[in-house]
Amino acid sequence: MELRDRKKLARLMIVQDETQRSLSGAAGWKSHSYLGRLLRGEVKTLDTDAALRIAHRLRVPVDDLFVIRVDSNPVHNGQKNKSTAA
Repeated sequence: MELRDRKKLARLMIVQDETQRSLSGAAGWKSHSYLGRLLRGEVKTLDTDAALRIAHRLRVPVDDLFVIRVDSNPVHNGQKNKSTAA
């Protein structure tokens, strides 16, 4: 998942009195450093489970904060592209 707006996440955290540590714990992370990187804009993506947990903790729909990031590479799960298969 990709964070839509880091400033919106920060505002929700302030309004709902959530700290980086408490929200990181709710996301299932052992450290609050990754959430800090999200809030600073250093990273934009996170796993689906963490995104769901964050949205639930902040009581907002998931798609208010996150967008599904789709891989542009159509070859997945060990399947080979027909043009490269021998």
